[in-house]
Amino acid sequence: MKRILYIGLFIAGSSGSLLAQKDKRAETILDAMSGKYKALNSYQAAFSYATDRETYKGDIAVKGKMFRLKTAGQEVFTDGKVMSTYVKESNEVNIQDYDASATGDFNPTKVYTMYKKGFNYAYLREQKVAGRTLDVIELKPEKKNTQIANVQISVDRADKSVRTWQTTDKNGKRTVYTISKFTPNPNLADSYFVFDKAKYPGVEVVDLR
Repeated sequence: MKRILYIGLFIAGSSGSLLAQKDKRAETILDAMSGKYKALNSYQAAFSYATDRETYKGDIAVKGKMFRLKTAGQEVFTDGKVMSTYVKESNEVNIQDYDASATGDFNPTKVYTMYKKGFNYAYLREQKVAGRTLDVIELKPEKKNTQIANVQISVDRADKSVRTWQTTDKNGKRTVYTISKFTPNPNLADSYFVFDKAKYPGVEVVDLR
C-alpha cells in the first residue's frame, strides 16, 4: 500500500525534549486561527504544494471527524470509522479501520490544533502579500531527531485564516502549501466521505480489516 500524504503529517519524533519556548504573541495568533476553524461545522479547500522541483494541486474537505483528501494520483476517504485509500495509477483501493490515534494530532481534522502539543513557537515577521497582512509564525518540534526542522504558518491578520505554511525537513528540503480557495460550512452529506466503488469502474478492492 502506498504511503498516504496527509497535510501536516510530517513528524516522526523520538525522545529528547528541549526547554519549552512559547511566544505569547505567536500563541495569541495561533489560538485565534484555531478558534476560527474549530467553530466551523465543515470546510473545503483547494491548495497547491510545491517542492524545490515540482508543484502539485490538491483538495481537502473536512466535517467533524470525517475527511476526504485528494492529492496527486491519490484519494483518501474516511467517515471516522473506515479509511479508504484509492491509488489512481493501479486503480486500487485499500480499505482499513480508521485509527485517528495512529497519527496523533497530525491529520487533516486536527491540523489547526497541532501546535498545542509537541511544539515550541515564535512570532517571526509581518508579511504583505497581495494587499493582505500576514503574521508568520515558526513552529519547531520539542523532540530531537524528528524528520522536520520547522514549520512556518502564515495567518491572515484580518480573518485569521491560514494562507500558507512551509515545512523544512532536517536535510533542508522545503515544501510550501498555499490555500487557493476556501469554502466555510459547505453542505456535505456524510456519504461524501465514503468510498463509492461504483464511481471507479474496474477498481481492485483490497480489504485490510
